[in-house]
Amino acid sequence: MLKADEMVPLDEVERELYLELVPEDHFLRRLASVIDFERFRQQLASCYSSDQGRPALDPVAMLKFEILSRHYRLSDREVVAQTQVNIAYRLFVGLSRRGALPHHTSLTYFRQRVGADRLQKIFHLLLGQARELGLVRDRLRLKDATHIIANIAIPSTIGLVSQTREQLLDALECFAAERVVEERQRAEAIRQASEDLKDEERLVRRVTHLRAVLAWADAVPVQPAFAQGPAAAQERLQQALAVAHKVLADREPKTKDKIVSVHDPDARRGFHGDYYEGYLLDVAMDADSELITGVNVLPANGNEGADAVHLIEQEEAAHGNDVQALSMDGAGYRGELLRELQSAEGMKVDVFVPPTERPPAKVFGPEQFTLSEDGTTLTCPGGQSTTWHDDRDNGTRFFFSAPTQCADCPLRSQCLPNPTARRRAVLKNAYEDEYRAAQAKAQTPEYAKVRQEHPRIERKLAELVRRHELRRSRYRGIARVLREGILTAFVVNLKRIMRLLRAGISHAADPPTSTAIVRAELVGMG
Repeated sequence: MLKADEMVPLDEVERELYLELVPEDHFLRRLASVIDFERFRQQLASCYSSDQGRPALDPVAMLKFEILSRHYRLSDREVVAQTQVNIAYRLFVGLSRRGALPHHTSLTYFRQRVGADRLQKIFHLLLGQARELGLVRDRLRLKDATHIIANIAIPSTIGLVSQTREQLLDALECFAAERVVEERQRAEAIRQASEDLKDEERLVRRVTHLRAVLAWADAVPVQPAFAQGPAAAQERLQQALAVAHKVLADREPKTKDKIVSVHDPDARRGFHGDYYEGYLLDVAMDADSELITGVNVLPANGNEGADAVHLIEQEEAAHGNDVQALSMDGAGYRGELLRELQSAEGMKVDVFVPPTERPPAKVFGPEQFTLSEDGTTLTCPGGQSTTWHDDRDNGTRFFFSAPTQCADCPLRSQCLPNPTARRRAVLKNAYEDEYRAAQAKAQTPEYAKVRQEHPRIERKLAELVRRHELRRSRYRGIARVLREGILTAFVVNLKRIMRLLRAGISHAADPPTSTAIVRAELVGMG
């Protein structure tokens, strides 16, 4: 219930005293004078009931606690303890010396209540204030991603299957306690009987047992006892069933998207300099102000190139702007992505991406083979046509010539990479125009200039993971990791706004508003 609470605000006497004690150029004092935190109140208040539940802690004050935690790299417990004795913290939060501090666990409940969606909106509300101050332009966005290591211990495959079984049995205990006891006894018997066997046989026996448990566990949700159980227990069982099915499906040899831990089933294995288990922190940044304009978290094996569309669409939906250009690394060199971003029917964003380097062709390249308008007939430089093809993923199609067509062709030596080959296979891509345009753009001075700006996003990622400890996740689950990423990017933007205003930097096309002038002057006082 969003009504008066035990967090007593500062009165005028206390405020005057605190202002005397805290220097004018203190970061928190300057921050409070520039950023309008009351603008976040409506969005924060929307996740509270107006007339039900216990009196809520002031949500704006709780957001300020989150800012202190990430700016000064403090845990929830530490930031509350520091606020008890730190006058600058109390002045920033607006907390009277007579008021009781919240329990540190209240910050956990606050993050859960607000959620990632509202945090994204609050993040963009701050970016909107930066736009009003003339700090953000739409000339160029820089995008890159870095890795976050999951807060888990990676088990062996045998351990993963055993943990999955135990998690499922724990979830089933509320609905079928006697059967769970029997299955645990069976699991112990399997462990003792296979103790001296090879790992392959031990794994087979545990997988077989897990399948047997699932065979009857899948029927539990349709039984009357399930409907009568607590909602939390029902949800826990449904999640355990989903994880168990996924772990068993991952035993297929060609499965790529594998669960690595039942304790964090959203984490995946990825490669970023080396193999790791966790997530990708994907960030877009304004090249001129170096303010973060978009942040998202993906599994470690996620498609960071395609996420560029999500980041730009999210920003444009929040601010009604039109991003003009985008620079990203080789993950963006995908024909379908280039078309979606650049085409007139798409987002109309000019993309700068390094093309994949290819060795010089010693024979005719695919571009020298002519494809019919309907895409079913390919004609070679020698005038021979073929309709024999094989469709592949991502809009690619392999065409094959007949051996008789290549046998006596006068251009055979210029066409076949292997002189003993009987025929030529040609890959035609539906996105050839996009690839050729990207290759041509990479030779222009404009491309070279943009790529010189690109390292700024790498420095921004380094700030996030090194100065604000985002390299290793505090939490488990992609929703919690995303909340942490948004809050950290929010704090990094606060710091950057303060630096820009103190340096007198503005990119506003129009004269700044009176509010912007006052805020800039207040910052200049420091």
